[in-house]
Amino acid sequence: MAAKGGIAVDLFLATLAGISLIIASACVINNYTDRGIDKAMERTQGRALASGAMGARNAIIYAAVLGLAGFGLLAIQTNALTVMLGVLAVLTYTVLYAIAKRRSVHGTVVGSVAGALPPVAGYTAVSNSFDLAAAILLLVMVFWQMPHFYAIAMYRLKDYKAAGIPVLPAVATSKTTKRYILVYIIAFILAVSALAFTGYTGYTYLVVMSILGAVWLGRGLQGFEAKDDEAWARRIFFFSLIIITIFSLLLVLNAWLP
Repeated sequence: MAAKGGIAVDLFLATLAGISLIIASACVINNYTDRGIDKAMERTQGRALASGAMGARNAIIYAAVLGLAGFGLLAIQTNALTVMLGVLAVLTYTVLYAIAKRRSVHGTVVGSVAGALPPVAGYTAVSNSFDLAAAILLLVMVFWQMPHFYAIAMYRLKDYKAAGIPVLPAVATSKTTKRYILVYIIAFILAVSALAFTGYTGYTYLVVMSILGAVWLGRGLQGFEAKDDEAWARRIFFFSLIIITIFSLLLVLNAWLP
């Protein structure tokens, strides 16, 4: 989207590799800090640190190597703004989110900011500017992650309770969680539409995303009549993967679509 069709392959590959390495580094650090929690959760018990397949010292070394390689690539091939966004993402995810998710029901919001920054860094690697498009993209990714994560928390509720993580479904009713999911889906629809109304994307993007948004909203509304909350939450989760994939594809093709 930032390149507007004039894609520089070397910059694209360097940015993709750099961001991927930084994400991998943050993931290893997260696995290190969460190894105690991971042992209590069925879906994470098999992780290398939780299972004892890798030692803590080796994990820290591995994370450092990945991080240095990723930031090195971004520093050499992109710009200072993109590097700063990478630093902000890592600190938010490995420090702020690690603390917030243990203490507050709003930890998911903190984590969503870290998760939204990689696509924004991809944009700034080209534009070297945090403009309106970057801000909207950040909001899109934050608003998308909230229903996505709340849905995971609903159908994995036993795991979160076992680990003592105060996710929204664990401290509030399922109906309250469904209301939050609905609010964030509406916010997502407004944010994706804003990219078109501000002239960054075309009509094809707007039509397709409006249809997908309406479908996601409809599925969200079905939750208030669902007899099986876990099955409904899984449907919301899997549709979130479909909608973000198509959203990303449309942005890639935006320069060639009406």
